[in-house]
Amino acid sequence: MKHTIKSDVLSVTVDSFGAGLTSIMRDDIEYLWQGEPAYWFGQAPIMFPICGCLRDGTAQLLNGKTVTLARHGFARRHEFVLKNAADTELTYELVPDEDMLEAYPFPFLLQMNYKVKENCLTINHIITNTGDETMPYFVGGHPAFNCPAHKGERFEDYVVEMECPEYAKCPTISDSGLLIDEERTLRFDNQSILPMTHDLFYQDALCLEHPRSTYAILRHKDSSHGVRVDFPGFDFFQIWSSSNDGPFVALEPWTGTATMSSEDDIFEHKRGVKLLEPGKTEVITYKISIV
Repeated sequence: MKHTIKSDVLSVTVDSFGAGLTSIMRDDIEYLWQGEPAYWFGQAPIMFPICGCLRDGTAQLLNGKTVTLARHGFARRHEFVLKNAADTELTYELVPDEDMLEAYPFPFLLQMNYKVKENCLTINHIITNTGDETMPYFVGGHPAFNCPAHKGERFEDYVVEMECPEYAKCPTISDSGLLIDEERTLRFDNQSILPMTHDLFYQDALCLEHPRSTYAILRHKDSSHGVRVDFPGFDFFQIWSSSNDGPFVALEPWTGTATMSSEDDIFEHKRGVKLLEPGKTEVITYKISIV
């Protein structure tokens, strides 16, 4: 079921299935990608308890158990329960069932909280360890935005502008979704602006590791107007579009990545892993603004 919250500026819709965004509108303009299957059926899936892929879809835990997870985890494939609904705020909850616990043997509570104020949407991932063991996990956002956003424009008219100049040699992504440490391409050479071209994404996403920036803006090259994603506290930031010239760009804050070619298959050894003690709660936040 879909629910809508509004400010004086924005209208935001969320689907209880997966607790993901389905619409961000300002001045009757839709900024969120609408999920055309010919390019990519998704829109803004929640990634939990992994971001990206595991090698062969599995990893070992230090306690001897096994994690078996598909790309981006299982949260996006499950119905969340709406726990709170107000004019400007929504909160959803996911509690693991037997299948989830078999794939990922850690009891948890995942809450997705959306708050809209003026031109800004705040997305809070609230993770609680309800078990009696330290819980390793990853979480991330995957919002995709229409590019171009307006009629008469082209994909190539747009740029992604980072807060700071970045130097980024991005790892190649294999056909199975793993990151190849040894094969890298220079994408940011001490620059803050990256012009959008479809061929940037013919080998999948651009992964920025430990970026200096805490926000990025997708905008027309001749305008300051666009979509801004603030992601302080995230160790990884991905820029992605489909490899078949999709008319969208995803700006993705991740706490971790797909398995690196240089990593072993111990889940707790993955880069960026978060370790949550029993009974503790952590809040991971990013923001989307139409500026």
